[in-house]
Amino acid sequence: MSAKTTIEVAYATPDKQVILECEIEFGTTIRDAVRQSGIKQHFPEIDLEDCKLGIFSKPVAADYQLSDGDRIEIYRPLIADPKEVRRQRAAQGLKMKKGGGAINQD
Repeated sequence: MSAKTTIEVAYATPDKQVILECEIEFGTTIRDAVRQSGIKQHFPEIDLEDCKLGIFSKPVAADYQLSDGDRIEIYRPLIADPKEVRRQRAAQGLKMKKGGGAINQD
């Protein structure tokens, strides 16, 4: 009998968030745990072989071995480069305000 541990797998889109609790065997890699989690049933668009993964907001390698209680986060690709957005705002003479909106600096 092999030892098991409990982890969570989390993924979110702007419209939907799912956190699945899973029981896996000790020594399971993060990529294998995501494959076993069933998250693809909720989000068929996820590319499980190429998606970026992390544990509690910290990116980790695909061969990272999980610990009890880890929460795997599957990251979506950015829709805009944050540096480019800042450059565009600066070129327009706009400054960021709290909450991400822009205010005019006349």
